[in-house]
Amino acid sequence: MDFRLSEDIQFLKENVRDFVQTEVEAVAMQIEEENEIPERIINMSKELGLFGLSIPEEFGGLGIGMVGKCALYEEIGATHNGYTTLIGAHTGIGTVGIVEMGNEEQKRKYLLAMATGEKIGAFALTEPSAGSNATNLKSTAVKKGDKYILNGTKHYITNATEADVFTVMAVTDPSKGAKGITSFIIEKDFPGFQIGAVEKKMGLRGSHSAEVIMEDCEVPIQNVLGEVGSGYVNALKILANGRAGLAARNLGSCQKLLDLTMSYAKERIQFGVPIIEHQAIAHMIAEMALDIEALRSFTYRVAWMVDEKVNVIKEAAMLKLFGSEVYNRVADKALQVHGGIGYISDFPIERFYRDARITRIYEGTSEIQKNIISGQLIKEYSR
Repeated sequence: MDFRLSEDIQFLKENVRDFVQTEVEAVAMQIEEENEIPERIINMSKELGLFGLSIPEEFGGLGIGMVGKCALYEEIGATHNGYTTLIGAHTGIGTVGIVEMGNEEQKRKYLLAMATGEKIGAFALTEPSAGSNATNLKSTAVKKGDKYILNGTKHYITNATEADVFTVMAVTDPSKGAKGITSFIIEKDFPGFQIGAVEKKMGLRGSHSAEVIMEDCEVPIQNVLGEVGSGYVNALKILANGRAGLAARNLGSCQKLLDLTMSYAKERIQFGVPIIEHQAIAHMIAEMALDIEALRSFTYRVAWMVDEKVNVIKEAAMLKLFGSEVYNRVADKALQVHGGIGYISDFPIERFYRDARITRIYEGTSEIQKNIISGQLIKEYSR
């Protein structure tokens, strides 16, 4: 396994780092207070090509592999997680389905605009009755002539208020269970499609999640993504593909927390010495660094496996589980080392602590990842 980056990726990584540190960090508190990412930051992200991370060059994207993407995601993760989520949801679950399962016509129609950020992507699977149990969808799709008519409600849909293109799962044949679910590409302006209530969240300010409501929504038959009945499998592939990227963004956040904690622990004086000289503090920081290095190695190993076209169902689930648990542990220790100042919203530690919590829930809860891992192990040991 070789995780060395090409000169082009290293150059882009350095540019993204500079952009994050000088531009995004400068408005992090503004994002937190206004719950909005400045248009200037979004436009600069477009110019850097960040909206095209997952899209092949022939469709206007950067055309880089998963190892390269993770190197960039790690830099993006080091700043405000609301901004990180806007980019990550678009380049991950919002785009990957069309890249991997779309036909040539669909790719030409959608990816060129999505690569530039002219059109934002979103992924709509979760419903009030179908969260971890993704096969319990109530949204329906009935074929009528050259269209499908969709009815149902999705919720917790990241980027819903900004998105132009949605990958949506709905039931086409209730008698077939998971094999009766189909994927659709839906544009925000399709008749019968609307955005419902915007959800108020504990964290991820600037990243908006909302309901998606379909009332006799008309979707052209050519907007079926993949084969009819393959929607559940498509959803699993889309989610699995994005888990290395999500772990890399978590890794970036963890490294940022370690940097902030080291700086504070060297400057904060208690009992006559910097607090890093107290064993209790030093041990917490050592544990943070250990977790981060383990996550870094695991992330790039799975990213390499993705690039090598290896089946990573088990490993991706392990990585998603481990990455989110590490982020929460590191955030907790960072806050503990900072003490009272870490709990105050004027400083970034409190924000990272709140933002970390959702990583154990979205894109598959920690408990679901354990189910996937154990299920794959049962298959392996049954051979």
